Order: sequence, then C-alpha cells, then structure tokens
Amino acid sequence: MVALAVHAEDQPAVEVTIEAVTAVTAVARFRLGRYLESADCPATIRFGEADRNTALAFRFSPAADEAGEEAAPVLVALNRQRRLPQPVWVSRRTAGVTALGQLEDRDLATVGGADPLGADLPLAALGGEGVRPGPERLYQAGDYSSALGLLLHNNTYAAVSELGFVLPLLDSNGLAVTWAGEPVMAAGWYRGPAWRSGALACEQALQRLSRADDRQVFVIFPEWVDGFAGPQQQISEDDVQ
Repeated sequence: MVALAVHAEDQPAVEVTIEAVTAVTAVARFRLGRYLESADCPATIRFGEADRNTALAFRFSPAADEAGEEAAPVLVALNRQRRLPQPVWVSRRTAGVTALGQLEDRDLATVGGADPLGADLPLAALGGEGVRPGPERLYQAGDYSSALGLLLHNNTYAAVSELGFVLPLLDSNGLAVTWAGEPVMAAGWYRGPAWRSGALACEQALQRLSRADDRQVFVIFPEWVDGFAGPQQQISEDDVQ
C-alpha cells in the first residue's frame, strides 16, 4: 500500500483513506493532496481499507463505531443532480422491457467492486421479483460506462446504472430505465479512529469539491459521484431511504 504525504512543516498530516474504484491512483492522489493542502488540510492519502491511523475514510459499506453500531457519514456522495444516488436497470427502448420479470433468463451487465449500486441493490430488486440470474448470465464490467457499452453493443439485454449518471445518456442512445430503486446513502466520508479537529478543514474542503472542479481527482470515485455534502444538506426528506 502506497501513501503520499502532503503537509506543511508545522502541521501534522491528516491521514485520509480512500476505497478507490481504480488501481490507477497516482495522479488523483497528487491532485487531491495538493487541493487539501491549499485548503489548510495537510494530508497523507492512502488507498485501501481504513485502520487505526485513519482520520477520514471514503468507503461504501457502513462504518462501525467503537460500540459496534453503524456510524453515520459526515459527508455523503451525491450524483450529478446533487441528490442521493438511485440504482437502476437500463435496457434498449426497442426491447420494450417494462418489468423486472422480463429479465428472466437474460444476459445482464453489472459493475464489479464494493459499490452497492453496481450489483447488490439491482440484483436484490431482481430477486424480489423472483429473478435470480446465474453467474453465466452476469457480465461484470469495471465501471458504469463499460456496463452501458455491453448493453449498447448487444452483448447484454440490460445493464445496471445510476439514475443521475444515466439520464443524460438515455435519449441519444435509445435507452430506457426499466427499474429505479429508492435513493440511498451508497457511499460517503466517515471519521476514523485518528480523527481530530484538524480534519475539519479536510471535511470542509471535500464538501466544496465537485467533479467539474477536477475530473482527474474523481477517477478514484464511481462515475456517478459528482460531489459531497453533509447528510442533511441539499437532500430533501424524500431522498432519504
């Protein structure tokens, strides 16, 4: 595991751990570190699982506090619409798919990794309709664009995606949303065991950061992630599951 320290001489570095969706992290690490330093948050950025030295961690699965209870994120990941993400199944309009039951015995594209939107939630929705595709029916892509590519090239009958990410792509590609799940807190920033007040500057800086600001930083996050906000900020009650 490689770490990069970016810090001023008079300030101890804040350890930031990121559960990245890609192994190509060098440029993103450098640019994110430089951004945090400019926001008065000298940081050591690590990729992988959080440990006892972690002050802030980006992760998908819920974190647990010292009492073993599920911890709440200090920042949640938002989609392009600046809302909580929604898992979706997408199909070609010409296929005329109007119900999940029609995906029985069909080849389907999912996204690998820990992101629950990439497979777990969409497959659970299928299971709720009695559709349980075997491994031979699932094509695992590396990201959401690749999953859509499998669908557009007729390799699969449907593909998983995220609503805010895929909406701008529907009309131009002749696609339709077959199913949309409820908004979920799929990922976010959690405070780790080594959190201290100096990490507040990092939290504030991350809250200001958006994909439009630096796309090279965001390659380490799922394609649907556009930015971050406090759990109650810019999120209506209807967004929270």
